[in-house]
Amino acid sequence: MSRIIIPLILFAVGLILLLKGADIAVRGAETLAARAGVSATTIGLTVVAFGTSLPELVVSAGAFSRGAYAVGTGNAIGSNIANIGLILGLVILLMPAVCSYPSCRDRLFTNTLLTLTATAVFALLSLRGTLDWITGILFLLAFSAMLAVMWRTGAASDPLPDDPCRFPLPLTIAGLVAVVIGAHLLLSGALEIAELFSIPPAVVGLSMVAVGTSLPELATSAVAAMKKSPGIAVGNILGSNIFNLLFVLGANSLFFTIPAPDMRNTLIMIGFTLAILPLFIRNTLITRIWGAVLLSSYTAYILFLYGVV
Repeated sequence: MSRIIIPLILFAVGLILLLKGADIAVRGAETLAARAGVSATTIGLTVVAFGTSLPELVVSAGAFSRGAYAVGTGNAIGSNIANIGLILGLVILLMPAVCSYPSCRDRLFTNTLLTLTATAVFALLSLRGTLDWITGILFLLAFSAMLAVMWRTGAASDPLPDDPCRFPLPLTIAGLVAVVIGAHLLLSGALEIAELFSIPPAVVGLSMVAVGTSLPELATSAVAAMKKSPGIAVGNILGSNIFNLLFVLGANSLFFTIPAPDMRNTLIMIGFTLAILPLFIRNTLITRIWGAVLLSSYTAYILFLYGVV
């Protein structure tokens, strides 16, 4: 019984850091966007998204350095699928009109197209069979171009939030750090609990690890949705997906020759990415139903991985 106490403490502390860090990061990001003269969507797509994607970067780099290429590429692809099927599905249920707000609808649609473009670039270059230094350069060039588009189209200032913070940049960074540390502690605790209860390693890897690296996105987007900040809630997901494919895999491809992932998983990722488009229909009932469809589809995908269906 005493063996479970430390994992439970890790899990609880991680959860607290995750939720509180997400709240702090969203508050800081909103004020940062207003003071910098850019939209909250742009901050969500860049500062918040890249910060919450740090676990994917660390996990994939560590996997590639150990020669576990399938784990590294699977982490990036699996995180993108989870970001849309699990996290965006949940955000839509919390805030059905998240993609229809006049203040951010056009920017979110533009960046959805960028996410689709990043996914297409990844899929096409994967047909070469390997992700090597040539692929890495092309990925990073595409990433730089998309980053420039995000900032160029995000020069619309949002009003200051009701309770603006005095030091938004340090607050945003501190919040993101807390989110990443919280995700690590929560995941560590969950893995130890799973081991104590003899849950098979394959089940742990496909569920806890895959979703674990997406916990920062989940916490940040859910909190942003509850705080009625659609630009950060959805922008965080879109920016994270672009970052995972083009930066995480692009940077690692410069140093490692990585076998291309199974095309079936890439096609599933493409399907989930295309599923973002119906969310721009200005009908909250339809979008709420579509959010439930996304969550159901993600559940079916996990069951498919387990061989249940």
